[in-house]
Amino acid sequence: MPTIYLSPSTQERNLYVNGGSEEYWMNRLADAMVPYLEASGIQFVRNTPDMTAASSIRASNAGSYDLHLALHSNASPPDQYGENRGILVFYYPGSTMGQRAAEIFAQNLKRIYPLPDLVRTEATTTIGEVRQPRAPSVFLELGYHDNPDDAAWVQNNLDAIARNLVQSLAEYFQIPFLYPQAPKQGVVDVNWGYLNIRARPSLTAPVLAKAYDGARLTILNQWQNWYLVSFDGVVGYASSDYITQVHGG
Repeated sequence: MPTIYLSPSTQERNLYVNGGSEEYWMNRLADAMVPYLEASGIQFVRNTPDMTAASSIRASNAGSYDLHLALHSNASPPDQYGENRGILVFYYPGSTMGQRAAEIFAQNLKRIYPLPDLVRTEATTTIGEVRQPRAPSVFLELGYHDNPDDAAWVQNNLDAIARNLVQSLAEYFQIPFLYPQAPKQGVVDVNWGYLNIRARPSLTAPVLAKAYDGARLTILNQWQNWYLVSFDGVVGYASSDYITQVHGG
């Protein structure tokens, strides 16, 4: 299953016109993303507010991630304070995967941003979190926090934005987007030794682990006749036909 480096803004001095900071609201957004990430089997490592952009990049590059996702909001120059609106989705020029991810994010954000014509992608070499990560990178500027309408859009729509972003991640990784459910316990029930746990709900997807007959696992979610499961530290998909739920376990 995919793993992302999630990097909400650490800029506590960038103030929203109607209260709070860029760091505060982007971390609130990241918090809202977590249930949807976990529900869809997208694993993540996240920076912390005491970090900087530079230390976030170093942490990202120290691991092996499928995407580096930076969450930010924009600010107008002083002579245009409060006048601008819109969403910018940055990617590194020449990064095919980064551009593809950026285009998916932009297309989906148009569905929920009140001015869809002002949502666009842009290649850049000047933003560190776009230029320096080893993983494909997307840097989101989710509106202008000096504009009252954009700031209010972020503050009042955290769940909708979070859901939209995780839907884009699921589309990018070509896995189902799933809503959060309470986990259940299950037991593998096969006649031939073990059950394959796969990277996607497909018999042609790579095998991540093998769960032997009688093995206990956690059922995180379901998509069609597949369970999203956690087994021995691995999250992946397994056929629901060969897993028996343990009620009350």
